[in-house]
Amino acid sequence: MPLTVTFVSAARSSPLLAERFEDNRPLDQAGWDEVRRVAGDLLPLAAAELRYCSPTPRSRATGDALGYAPLVQPALRDCDMGRWRGLTLGEAMAREPDAVDAWLADPRAMPHGGESLLAFISRVGSWLETRPVGDGGRIVAVAEPAVIRAALVYALKAPPASYWNIDVRPLSSTTVSGCSGRWNFCVDTVSVQRSRGEPVEW
Repeated sequence: MPLTVTFVSAARSSPLLAERFEDNRPLDQAGWDEVRRVAGDLLPLAAAELRYCSPTPRSRATGDALGYAPLVQPALRDCDMGRWRGLTLGEAMAREPDAVDAWLADPRAMPHGGESLLAFISRVGSWLETRPVGDGGRIVAVAEPAVIRAALVYALKAPPASYWNIDVRPLSSTTVSGCSGRWNFCVDTVSVQRSRGEPVEW
């Protein structure tokens, strides 16, 4: 039987345009409200045999609020952004436009002095590959959107540049199943629609 890993994107700690690299802020009020709205949809994932989360306050709080009691996994931390840590993309662009352009264009670049996109994807992929398989099983992991994007790029064996074309919304769930470098994935958008109060179409 294949291993099933469901990633749940952490609720937000800020409006989208105010998101910061390696954001260490707790959930904002809108984030808490969204968790309450989707808890019924995501609570069944608490039945997974193993429950993990990224080290950030918002990931831990999301996992706890959903009843997962997750174990923190350092390998699921956000990309190390070096001296850009705490900045928005706009702020980094205003300070170092050429460096940001280089970083966006080359997955091996690390002009900020931190971790390259390629190294980030590889780290998250290594975590995925080293999960216990046995006779199959279910894992749930609450993580930053960036971590889930990296996991999808790795699972699909997609070019690193495709990372920029994946949109992971707060409280969406993404499931990958398989083992040993052979993964399939499915995205569930129901929780995202309900968190925004949008009608769900089947």
